Amino acid sequence: MKKVYIVHGWEGSPEEPMHKWLKEKLEKKGFEIFVPVMPETARPDIKKWIGKLNEVVRNPGENSYFIGHSIGCQAVLRYLAQVNSEVKIGGVVLIAPWMELDENTLEEEGEEVREIARPWMETPVDWNKIKKHTSKFVCILSDNDPYVPLSNAELFKEKLNAKIIIEKNKGHYTAGDNVSENETVVEELLKMVE
Repeated sequence: MKKVYIVHGWEGSPEEPMHKWLKEKLEKKGFEIFVPVMPETARPDIKKWIGKLNEVVRNPGENSYFIGHSIGCQAVLRYLAQVNSEVKIGGVVLIAPWMELDENTLEEEGEEVREIARPWMETPVDWNKIKKHTSKFVCILSDNDPYVPLSNAELFKEKLNAKIIIEKNKGHYTAGDNVSENETVVEELLKMVE
Protein backbone atom coordinates (compact mmCIF):
# COMPACT_ATOMS: atom_id res chain seq x y z
CA MET A 1 0.00 0.00 0.00
CA LYS A 2 1.16 3.52 -0.79
CA LYS A 3 1.94 5.54 2.33
CA VAL A 4 1.94 9.29 2.77
CA TYR A 5 3.62 11.02 5.70
CA ILE A 6 2.32 14.54 6.35
CA VAL A 7 4.62 16.66 8.52
CA HIS A 8 3.10 19.80 10.04
CA GLY A 9 4.97 23.00 10.78
CA TRP A 10 6.16 25.11 13.69
CA GLU A 11 3.37 25.45 16.27
CA GLY A 12 1.30 23.24 13.96
CA SER A 13 -0.56 20.01 14.49
CA PRO A 14 -2.23 17.11 12.66
CA GLU A 15 -5.52 18.80 13.60
CA GLU A 16 -4.99 21.77 11.29
CA PRO A 17 -7.82 21.95 8.74
CA MET A 18 -5.58 21.50 5.67
CA HIS A 19 -3.82 18.46 7.15
CA LYS A 20 -7.09 16.83 8.18
CA TRP A 21 -8.54 17.52 4.73
CA LEU A 22 -5.47 16.07 2.98
CA LYS A 23 -5.58 12.97 5.18
CA GLU A 24 -9.26 12.36 4.43
CA LYS A 25 -8.94 13.09 0.70
CA LEU A 26 -5.88 10.86 0.24
CA GLU A 27 -7.37 8.01 2.28
CA LYS A 28 -10.31 8.03 -0.12
CA LYS A 29 -7.79 7.63 -2.95
CA GLY A 30 -6.39 4.50 -1.28
CA PHE A 31 -3.33 5.84 0.55
CA GLU A 32 -2.38 4.97 4.10
CA ILE A 33 -1.77 8.31 5.84
CA PHE A 34 0.44 9.15 8.81
CA VAL A 35 0.31 12.63 10.39
CA PRO A 36 2.59 12.49 13.43
CA VAL A 37 2.49 15.04 16.23
CA MET A 38 5.95 16.51 16.03
CA PRO A 39 7.83 17.13 19.31
CA GLU A 40 7.85 20.48 21.10
CA THR A 41 6.15 22.35 18.26
CA ALA A 42 6.63 25.74 19.93
CA ARG A 43 10.42 25.23 19.83
CA PRO A 44 11.11 22.86 16.92
CA ASP A 45 14.50 21.19 17.18
CA ILE A 46 16.17 19.58 14.16
CA LYS A 47 17.44 16.45 15.96
CA LYS A 48 14.14 15.83 17.75
CA TRP A 49 12.10 16.27 14.58
CA ILE A 50 14.36 13.95 12.55
CA GLY A 51 14.23 11.49 15.46
CA LYS A 52 10.43 11.55 15.37
CA LEU A 53 10.42 10.79 11.64
CA ASN A 54 12.90 7.96 12.20
CA GLU A 55 10.38 6.49 14.68
CA VAL A 56 7.30 6.97 12.49
CA VAL A 57 8.59 6.06 9.02
CA ARG A 58 9.06 2.30 8.85
CA ASN A 59 10.88 0.79 5.87
CA PRO A 60 10.70 3.76 3.51
CA GLY A 61 10.55 2.74 -0.13
CA GLU A 62 9.09 3.50 -3.54
CA ASN A 63 5.56 3.46 -2.09
CA SER A 64 6.47 6.13 0.50
CA TYR A 65 5.58 9.76 -0.16
CA PHE A 66 6.13 12.84 1.98
CA ILE A 67 4.20 16.09 2.33
CA GLY A 68 5.78 18.80 4.44
CA HIS A 69 4.36 22.14 5.53
CA SER A 70 6.62 25.06 6.44
CA ILE A 71 9.36 23.85 8.83
CA GLY A 72 7.95 20.35 8.28
CA CYS A 73 9.43 20.58 4.77
CA GLN A 74 12.89 20.98 6.24
CA ALA A 75 12.21 18.11 8.64
CA VAL A 76 11.37 15.88 5.66
CA LEU A 77 14.46 16.94 3.71
CA ARG A 78 16.79 16.60 6.69
CA TYR A 79 15.26 13.19 7.45
CA LEU A 80 15.94 12.06 3.86
CA ALA A 81 19.53 13.36 4.03
CA GLN A 82 20.31 10.80 6.78
CA VAL A 83 18.42 7.79 5.34
CA ASN A 84 20.51 5.03 3.69
CA SER A 85 21.33 6.27 0.18
CA GLU A 86 20.06 2.99 -1.36
CA VAL A 87 16.48 3.84 -0.31
CA LYS A 88 14.27 5.15 -3.11
CA ILE A 89 10.99 6.89 -2.26
CA GLY A 90 8.02 7.88 -4.40
CA GLY A 91 8.27 11.65 -4.06
CA VAL A 92 8.02 14.78 -1.93
CA VAL A 93 5.53 17.67 -1.93
CA LEU A 94 6.63 20.76 0.00
CA ILE A 95 4.05 23.39 1.03
CA ALA A 96 5.49 26.82 1.90
CA PRO A 97 9.03 25.41 2.20
CA TRP A 98 11.83 27.63 3.40
CA MET A 99 15.53 27.70 4.08
CA GLU A 100 15.35 31.44 4.79
CA LEU A 101 12.58 33.44 6.42
CA ASP A 102 11.41 36.94 5.59
CA GLU A 103 13.71 39.37 7.37
CA ASN A 104 10.92 41.86 8.19
CA THR A 105 8.81 39.10 9.72
CA LEU A 106 11.76 37.88 11.80
CA GLU A 107 12.27 41.46 12.98
CA GLU A 108 8.60 41.74 13.99
CA GLU A 109 8.48 38.32 15.66
CA GLY A 110 11.45 39.10 17.89
CA GLU A 111 14.65 37.51 19.16
CA GLU A 112 13.12 34.28 20.52
CA VAL A 113 11.69 33.35 17.10
CA ARG A 114 15.00 34.23 15.44
CA GLU A 115 16.85 31.97 17.90
CA ILE A 116 14.52 29.04 17.18
CA ALA A 117 14.76 29.59 13.41
CA ARG A 118 18.54 30.12 13.32
CA PRO A 119 19.65 26.44 13.40
CA TRP A 120 17.10 25.61 10.68
CA MET A 121 18.51 28.40 8.49
CA GLU A 122 22.19 27.89 9.29
CA THR A 123 22.64 24.10 9.57
CA PRO A 124 23.69 22.94 6.08
CA VAL A 125 21.52 20.47 4.18
CA ASP A 126 23.11 17.76 2.03
CA TRP A 127 21.11 18.33 -1.16
CA ASN A 128 22.98 15.61 -3.07
CA LYS A 129 22.04 12.97 -0.49
CA ILE A 130 18.41 14.10 -0.60
CA LYS A 131 18.29 13.85 -4.41
CA LYS A 132 19.51 10.23 -4.32
CA HIS A 133 16.13 9.17 -2.89
CA THR A 134 13.87 10.54 -5.63
CA SER A 135 13.78 12.94 -8.56
CA LYS A 136 10.18 13.94 -7.78
CA PHE A 137 10.02 17.15 -5.78
CA VAL A 138 7.23 19.73 -5.95
CA CYS A 139 7.32 23.04 -4.07
CA ILE A 140 4.08 24.96 -3.62
CA LEU A 141 4.42 28.56 -2.47
CA SER A 142 2.10 31.53 -2.14
CA ASP A 143 2.77 34.99 -3.55
CA ASN A 144 1.70 36.61 -0.26
CA ASP A 145 3.30 34.37 2.36
CA PRO A 146 4.37 36.65 5.23
CA TYR A 147 7.11 34.24 6.35
CA VAL A 148 8.49 32.64 3.19
CA PRO A 149 10.04 34.91 0.57
CA LEU A 150 9.64 33.68 -3.02
CA SER A 151 13.45 33.64 -3.34
CA ASN A 152 13.21 30.20 -1.67
CA ALA A 153 11.59 28.91 -4.88
CA GLU A 154 14.80 29.46 -6.85
CA LEU A 155 16.82 27.64 -4.20
CA PHE A 156 14.60 24.52 -4.35
CA LYS A 157 14.57 24.62 -8.15
CA GLU A 158 18.36 24.85 -8.26
CA LYS A 159 19.16 22.34 -5.48
CA LEU A 160 16.43 19.72 -6.05
CA ASN A 161 15.33 20.44 -9.62
CA ALA A 162 11.90 20.80 -8.00
CA LYS A 163 8.76 21.69 -9.90
CA ILE A 164 7.74 25.12 -8.57
CA ILE A 165 4.10 26.16 -8.24
CA ILE A 166 3.34 29.68 -7.05
CA GLU A 167 -0.27 30.21 -6.00
CA LYS A 168 -2.06 33.48 -5.35
CA ASN A 169 -3.23 34.71 -1.93
CA LYS A 170 -2.75 31.52 0.10
CA GLY A 171 -0.58 33.17 2.77
CA HIS A 172 1.28 30.52 4.76
CA TYR A 173 -1.38 27.86 4.01
CA THR A 174 -2.96 28.00 7.45
CA ALA A 175 -6.51 28.29 8.76
CA GLY A 176 -5.71 31.92 9.56
CA ASP A 177 -5.14 32.40 5.82
CA ASN A 178 -8.51 30.75 5.10
CA VAL A 179 -6.78 27.68 3.69
CA SER A 180 -8.51 24.47 4.77
CA GLU A 181 -8.05 22.43 1.57
CA ASN A 182 -5.27 21.97 -0.95
CA GLU A 183 -6.26 20.41 -4.26
CA THR A 184 -2.85 21.27 -5.74
CA VAL A 185 -1.11 18.93 -3.30
CA VAL A 186 -3.47 16.07 -4.14
CA GLU A 187 -3.07 16.62 -7.91
CA GLU A 188 0.73 16.74 -7.71
CA LEU A 189 0.92 13.67 -5.46
CA LEU A 190 -1.30 11.68 -7.83
CA LYS A 191 0.96 12.66 -10.76
CA MET A 192 3.94 11.26 -8.84
CA VAL A 193 2.14 7.96 -8.33
CA GLU A 194 1.25 7.52 -12.03
